[in-house]
Amino acid sequence: MNTIWLLAVVVGISLLATGALRKYALARSLIDVPNARSSHSVPTPRGGGVAIVLSFLFALPVLAWTDAIVWPMALALLGAGGWIAIIGFLDDHGHIAARWRLLAHFSGAFWALFWIGGMAPINVFGYTFNLGWFGFVIGAFYLVWMLNLYNFMDGIDGLASIEAICVCVGASFVYWISGHASLAVAPLVLTMAVLGFLVWNFPPAKIFMGDAGSGFLGIVLAVLSLHAAWTDPVFLWAWLILLGVFIVDATFTLIRRLLRGDKVYEAHRSHGYQYASRKFRSHRAVTVAIAAINMLWLVPVGILVVMQYLNGVVGLLLAYVPLVLLAFKFHAGELEIADNA
Repeated sequence: MNTIWLLAVVVGISLLATGALRKYALARSLIDVPNARSSHSVPTPRGGGVAIVLSFLFALPVLAWTDAIVWPMALALLGAGGWIAIIGFLDDHGHIAARWRLLAHFSGAFWALFWIGGMAPINVFGYTFNLGWFGFVIGAFYLVWMLNLYNFMDGIDGLASIEAICVCVGASFVYWISGHASLAVAPLVLTMAVLGFLVWNFPPAKIFMGDAGSGFLGIVLAVLSLHAAWTDPVFLWAWLILLGVFIVDATFTLIRRLLRGDKVYEAHRSHGYQYASRKFRSHRAVTVAIAAINMLWLVPVGILVVMQYLNGVVGLLLAYVPLVLLAFKFHAGELEIADNA
């Protein structure tokens, strides 16, 4: 199948499947009812992220059969992504104890790492470090953190969708400008899968993503970043830069809550983006602002790193410093009484 046609089919499947899932959620009363920990004020169906999962997983065997991606990559994404989506779907429909969810997350991570060969050597200031078996440990924690932080950051209308689209488009541009355009196929297909869902999820959202979709996006984006590093270690730095908004807000918030002694597994509204959405009384304004940060700041820094105008570590610090300042400005991780500050 021609790649252009495949992209069109994927966005079509995602668009139609999201509509069908909305009807299913309404019929089964799978509704997020606002409470004290919510960032929304209107009861809204959830679970629409399954459309992203179905449309993207449908495309993977096609991409592998046509040699657009290699089979180990397809198997890594099919197994890990599908498994994490199933766990999220079950959790959306009931509840899975945190310890069992974490065990499932690590099993999915190790599956992906097995197929992509673990973590590629890391280049730091010109020195290359081959991590060997330790790379599987670091990689597993990275994948599990990414899928969980993506879940944490899926808290206002359109945000997780916009982030995935911006990161994938940014990565595709980085690949193209560095002469590795073939690597852009998988991110572009994921972009189309998310775009079909975003039609229903853009503020004001008609359906929410749910854990099945957010966890799936987190681990897929993380696997794509680790796989790209096998082509060139600089791509991992680029991906970490592109994912900066979510990484900084989620990590900064988690650290502050840990230091304060909070039960970090409990729901809360203390992420920077949540404070911002309440301050400006708009999900749309925050979602659009984060898209602008991605495309106007993080993508250019990522390009400078890949084109070797900036060292990867220097580029990462340059990209993250303003994000950390924004996290301070919008009280990320503070007690919610700071909301009126």
